Amino acid sequence: MINLNQLRVFYHAAKLQNFTRASEELCITQPGVTAQVRHFEENSNLVLFKKKGRKVFLTEEGKILLSYAKKMFDMEKELEDVIEELRELRRGVLKIGTTKAYARLFMPVLISNYHQRYPNIRIKLDEGSSREMIYSLLDFRNEIAIIARAVDHPDVTFVPFSQEELVLIIPPDHAWGSRKAVTIEELSREPIIMKDSGSGTRRILSELFEKSGFKPNILMETSNTEFIKDLVHRGEAVSFLVKESVTPEIKAGRLKSVPVQGCILTLDVSIAYLKNQHFSPAAKAFLELLKRLAAEDMPYEGIGVMMARMLSRRHKSDKEPSLDNPPLS
Repeated sequence: MINLNQLRVFYHAAKLQNFTRASEELCITQPGVTAQVRHFEENSNLVLFKKKGRKVFLTEEGKILLSYAKKMFDMEKELEDVIEELRELRRGVLKIGTTKAYARLFMPVLISNYHQRYPNIRIKLDEGSSREMIYSLLDFRNEIAIIARAVDHPDVTFVPFSQEELVLIIPPDHAWGSRKAVTIEELSREPIIMKDSGSGTRRILSELFEKSGFKPNILMETSNTEFIKDLVHRGEAVSFLVKESVTPEIKAGRLKSVPVQGCILTLDVSIAYLKNQHFSPAAKAFLELLKRLAAEDMPYEGIGVMMARMLSRRHKSDKEPSLDNPPLS
């Protein structure tokens, strides 16, 4: 097996063809260089240098080994550069997971904000139900997930991030459109489209019906928010969605919202990651960004408020004069 320390000494001596200069470059004594080269020749059973007076020259075997050693130590330097780039966030991959609704509503602004700070980090965004994203952490497919707390797991840490209001949406011409509120009993008789069993919304609604002693009349289960909105608009059923995700349709008159009597339904959204996890530099920077955002907006606020604040800061930053390009007077 090659002794890498001996190979390194041989490489410096061979490229300089001068043992004294090699010793200075390696910060070891000249006799130390001589000894290491001799050991390397003995271990290789090859003669790598010839001497003529006070000068040394490479043998043909030495030249061949030098060419390979150069490739190896060039690669070592490249590896050192990569390590430095990874540490300084000039290279890397960020693997994050979230729900489909958050991917559409929240992630574009957040990722853009992150990318402005770390433009060379490649981002992989995984989408699925909150439960699926929890298992993506356990399977090491993602390092961080932004999800509703659909299920608990002893190996996963959940950090509070935002609180979203869930609203009952109905077709624009529904009989409940003029009502101030509907009861759980009335709701139980109406066809309802439910989010899939792995979602935080489903968990909250299941608990609501169970506590009320009624069972929902489930027409369909799906995780596709846009599909739900379209079916409700067509009058097929009613449903519950995060308020932020249906605000444009309600303003446009495509959907209506009606309160549920005695209920204010909120969805707690969390930053999730494995306990005792060693984060990559890219993930650590992303987590710090999320925690700062959450801390600034406590007590819980919805994603809409957070996004408006982030966009406001960005616009303000864009308008501020640069020190490199001061405004013309």
